[in-house]
Formats: sequence, C-alpha cells, structure tokens
Amino acid sequence: MRAFVINGKLDGSLIEIADPQPNADQVRIKIAYVGICGSDLHYYFDGANGAFVVKEPFIPGHELSGTIDLDPSGQYSPGTRVTLHPATFGDSARGIENQPHLWPQGKYLGSASTWPHTQGAMSQYFIAARSMIRELPETLDLRNAALAEPLGVAIHAINVAEGVQGKRILVSGSGPIGLLVIAAAKILGADSITATDILGSALLRAKNAGATSTIQIGKEEIPENEFDVVFECSAAPVAVSSALVSVRRAGIVVQVGMLGAGPQPIAIAPLVAKEVQLRGSFRFNDEITDAIEMLNENGWIASVITHEFAKEDVLQAFDVAKDSEQSGKVLVKMN
Repeated sequence: MRAFVINGKLDGSLIEIADPQPNADQVRIKIAYVGICGSDLHYYFDGANGAFVVKEPFIPGHELSGTIDLDPSGQYSPGTRVTLHPATFGDSARGIENQPHLWPQGKYLGSASTWPHTQGAMSQYFIAARSMIRELPETLDLRNAALAEPLGVAIHAINVAEGVQGKRILVSGSGPIGLLVIAAAKILGADSITATDILGSALLRAKNAGATSTIQIGKEEIPENEFDVVFECSAAPVAVSSALVSVRRAGIVVQVGMLGAGPQPIAIAPLVAKEVQLRGSFRFNDEITDAIEMLNENGWIASVITHEFAKEDVLQAFDVAKDSEQSGKVLVKMN
C-alpha cells in the first residue's frame, strides 16, 4: 500500500509499504478520506508539534473515514462504512473517572507524543482496534464523514461551556475548528454567533458555516462585555486577552486552540474583575458519536471543506492547508 510518511521538517513523501495485517482483536480499514489537522501541519512543516518531535518515520492523520476491508472476527462485514475514535484511553485517575480522554498514558492516532510514535491513518489501509470503530449511517457520505473527529472536538467545547442554547457567543478564529464550532452552535440553538478572524476570506467561510455577524481583526473592534460564551480557537495569546475582555461579567471563555508550550503574554485582570470562568477543552470524550449524527442530519456542514486532493498530490494538499487565506478544511482522498 501507499502511505504518506514524515521523517522530519519538510521531509515527507508518499511511499510504498507492506499491507498491514490485523490480529484477532483488530480490523483492517480501507481508508477513503483523511483530513489535514493543525497538528499534521506542524509535524510536516516544523518536524514537531510543540514539544513532540518526529524521531522516526511517522504517518500522520486522525480525521478519517473508510470501509471495513478485513475483520478476522467476522463482526463487521467487508464494506461496512466507518470512522474511528482516534484515542486509546490510558489509566483512570482520581477525579476524572468519567473523563477518559483526560486519563494519563493515553494515545492518539497520528501523534509523536508517544514512543514509539502512534502512527496515523494517512495511508490506503489502516489497522484499528475494534473498540475504535464507529459505524456510519448509509446516508452519510464518506467525504463528509471525515469531519466527524474535528466536529467532535467542536461539540465537546460546547459541552464544556454547558451548552449554547439561547446564548450570545463569540468564536475567536475562523479556521477549520472555529468553523465547526460555528456550525455546531447554530444547530444547537445559539441566539447569535459572532466570528472573528484577521482574514476576510475566513470570515466569508464563517458566514457560510452559520455566523450571524463577523468582525475582522485589525479593522474592526470587538465589543467589551458582550458575549455569554467565547470559544477561543485561534491559539493566539492576544486573542485570549481579547476573549477575557469581550465576554460578559461571570461569562465563560473556552480555550479550544492549543497555545504553545511555556509562558504566554496574556492579560488576565478581567478574569478576576469580572469573575470570568476560563475553561480548557481537550479533544473529546465520545462526542464523535454526536458528530456522526449531526453530520448525517445536516449535510450543509460539509461547506467547511474547501479542497480535496488525490493522495498523489498530498504535498500540495499540505501547502494549501497551511494557507488559511485560501483554505478551510482540506481532505486527502486515499483510495
């Protein structure tokens, strides 16, 4: 089979490797589509995602859809349409017994945080534990189903905020995750959705995803004390400071974007003065199941997909995905 393998910074190629063989507790999936995530971009363009450095040949990809190719147990028939929950949960810990996505020692597909690295799914075939399998409705297109993982991230962020029904929300940063937060918030009943970004093209995509209004950073001001909930998706320290100013008194800011490791220059005085709740949101528990249902019932969410590339053009796909002026979510078709 062919797989996209990263060896280090700007060192990646589509190569031929042996077809993987499942054991009794695994299935082999014929991959249809893989989405390019921000972490994938870092692994290729920087050779690392934060502190997690690529130290061995590494296949990225944790946003995917496909069909069952081989199941030794016979539980799944060939051709069954699926996506995967990318996590292997670690060890339960006190206080987070019901939050397995936070358990220490967990693994995530396409991550160099572990040694050996946890290989991802940007390949023609992928071996998965049976526990990861999530079947798809026959009415859900495989292309759209590749959004299940990032949409699960968006739904989890909304759950961290205790919902958005009837609330005035601000989405800071209109990249792929911001767009999916907007779409999910629209479906889940937000009263108003304001989107921000530096780029006018990103704000046009935000409007298509369901934003009721937009603010272009650098040209327009974000109002103070205006929003019930702010979802900060840009991972820019200055945007976190702005979120604390724009949220209302006793409001909630959910930090969805992952800031870099180490100290960050963030003005936190409003957090104290207004009793703002600043909450982190990390991946998801099992919201991918809700995401599958939401995608099946709301096909328009797929408007966040702006580009699709054949596997032979994967390097071009990475270049386009890095350029947020022209792209939202970028998919690679593997078969």
